[in-house]
Formats: sequence, structure tokens, C-alpha cells
Amino acid sequence: MMTRVKDQGTTMADCRLLAIFAHPDDETYRSGGTLALLARQGVGVCIFTATRGEAGLRGEPPVCAPEDRLGVREKELRCACTALGLEPPRVLGYRDGHLAEADPEQIIVRLCAIVRELRPQVMLSFGLDGLSGHPDHIAIGRCAAEAYAREAGVAALYALAVPCSLAEQLGMLGIHPVPDETIALRVDVTSVWQAKRAAMDCHATQRSATPMLRAPEDQQRMFFGREYFVRVARRRPDQDFMMDILKEHCL
Repeated sequence: MMTRVKDQGTTMADCRLLAIFAHPDDETYRSGGTLALLARQGVGVCIFTATRGEAGLRGEPPVCAPEDRLGVREKELRCACTALGLEPPRVLGYRDGHLAEADPEQIIVRLCAIVRELRPQVMLSFGLDGLSGHPDHIAIGRCAAEAYAREAGVAALYALAVPCSLAEQLGMLGIHPVPDETIALRVDVTSVWQAKRAAMDCHATQRSATPMLRAPEDQQRMFFGREYFVRVARRRPDQDFMMDILKEHCL
């Protein structure tokens, strides 16, 4: 018998989460463990990435030629989703590094069509500050928020976050942390640590862009082993399955 969620007759197999990010690797570093936990519980996790990451790094030493970067990074994305046990990702194909220059209405309309196709109860993206302030992150976060506002069938919208206490403890620069009290979900992902590490290893071209990967193991586990989310909006608590499904892993 399928587990029921919120006593509303909804089964795990009925639960779907739509995650909308800017680049390959966005899905892994700050949410990969949580997405893997959800997928292992039978939730349909759908990853949409706005760009193919062709403006990103090539690795140190380079793992591909400049002209091959676009295809390599998409392969890395697919590798990571497989490692996390997620559905194959879809790529929207916008120009990397120039998402803020794209027509936002066109992006929003495409996202709304995706929502109507997949009918997720929960959406996940960047917050309005883009977590790191990257213009592509900010742009896709704003478009995702507007798509949520227009699509009344989605119960809740979450955003990636890093609490101020963690950023201060690790001396992290380049991150826009949020007050600890605004965090809605604190997820311990150590039970899927190997899957998350495998997904991070898939993104070989981007390792040098992530200083925390050069930190001591205890600091890596502190940062990557816990994932944090802000609940941006929620219109139907009974259909927001996040806490219900993740309760055994919430801190």
C-alpha cells in the first residue's frame, strides 16, 4: 500500500517537485541531497535548467576544449541527476551568462506551460537574491516566483538558502545568507552523502569554482551535508509534502 501524505488521499507516487535552476551544477551543491531523499521516497523530481552552462569553467586542468564546453556541461548535468536518482533533466537552452537579458515574459510563459504539463505540488528555485548574487540565478528565481504566482495549482514555492550562522561559522564569502529564523527546512542529507558526492564529482569542469571542495572534510560535511530552504510562499499547506516526507531527516 502506498504511503499517504497529509491524510488527503495523496500517495508518494502522486507527489511531484519542479526544480528550476540557471546552470548545470545548481541542482547538486545546495539541494542535491534533499532531491535524492525525495526521489527515494517516490516523489517525482523534475529538473529544468535554463542554460547549458557554456560560459562556465573547463576544469583545472581543462577537461574539454572551449568549443566542447556546452555539450560537456549538459552531460555533467545528466550524470549528476542519474547519481541522485532523479528523472532526466530538461534544458531550456538560454544563453549562459545572459539570462538577465532574455525576455522574462517568454521565460515565465514557458515555465507556466511546464507547470501545467507536470502539475507539481511544490516548486524549488533560487530566491530573489540568487543565493550568490549571480545575475542568472536572480533572473531565473524571479521568473520561477512569477510562474508560481500565476499557476494556482502549485501549493508551495521554496528557495535555496544558507543561514547566517553557517556562513559566519565557515567564513563564507560570495554567499548571501539569510537570517536563521527564516529557514523553513533544515535537512540532514548524510544518509545520501555518497550519492551527493558522486553528483558533485560529475561536475568535473566546475570543481575549481567551488572553494569549499578544497576545505577539510569536516567543513565539507558541515556545508554539503546539510541543506537549507526558505519557504517563499504557500497557498495550500495540505499539499505541501516537503516536511511530511522529509521529517525523519529534518533538523
